[in-house]
Amino acid sequence: MIVKAKKHLGQHFLKDETIASQIADSLSGDGYKTVLEIGPGMGVLTKYLLKKDYKTHVIEIDSESVTYLKTHYLNLADNIIEADFLKINLKDYFPNQQLAIIGNFPYNISSQIVFKALENRDIIPEFSGMFQKEVAERIAEKEGSKTYGILSVLAQAFYDITYLFTVENTVFDPPPKVQSGVIHLKRKENYTLPVNEKLFYSVVKTAFNQRRKTLRNSLKSLNLSDNLREDSIFALRPEQLSVARFIELTAKIEKDLG
Repeated sequence: MIVKAKKHLGQHFLKDETIASQIADSLSGDGYKTVLEIGPGMGVLTKYLLKKDYKTHVIEIDSESVTYLKTHYLNLADNIIEADFLKINLKDYFPNQQLAIIGNFPYNISSQIVFKALENRDIIPEFSGMFQKEVAERIAEKEGSKTYGILSVLAQAFYDITYLFTVENTVFDPPPKVQSGVIHLKRKENYTLPVNEKLFYSVVKTAFNQRRKTLRNSLKSLNLSDNLREDSIFALRPEQLSVARFIELTAKIEKDLG
């Protein structure tokens, strides 16, 4: 039995065993005993995770893939969640547990997977995965680049991010039209913000939604005082601000709004 890749699920099955092994090896296992793989397909990555010391769970939305996994990986059968990762409450499935996230992610939902991981960062100390190359680069990018954006700032506020390696499209079935990139996220020791988190998210998103404008213009909708808007930081564009400076900006705005 071979599972046929489904376009509506964004499936591209990895064929290269070496790359699968390298992705599995990118997790350290520090501080957790459980790993959740998203979208295992036919288990090319799963088989290497099962060799590790931690307990591997998988979540798969495709019933055909679930049947394949239950047939070919008998020691995994009790740890298969047939559901949509974006719709489940992780803490219902993994109460009082720290777990790592890993996967060859469907490109059409990969950014949403990152945002969900950020929401659950209190239980996710580590995260490795394959993304479309430009998305992987964007997540890992530092300030000063045109690709630096919302996802870069929000992910780097809570995780240290390393771009590991690039993957050519020829190692997939069917091959996607783009290259892929594998990145690793390690949760920071202090993964709380010294400012209001909701306001921080709002400032970052509002600023980058008009990224060509200076902050003085892009943040007009926040109704800031004229005095604050004269601060030199407001003469900058969002891609010029590091995560630390976005936190500094949010603190100034928080104080201004009272």
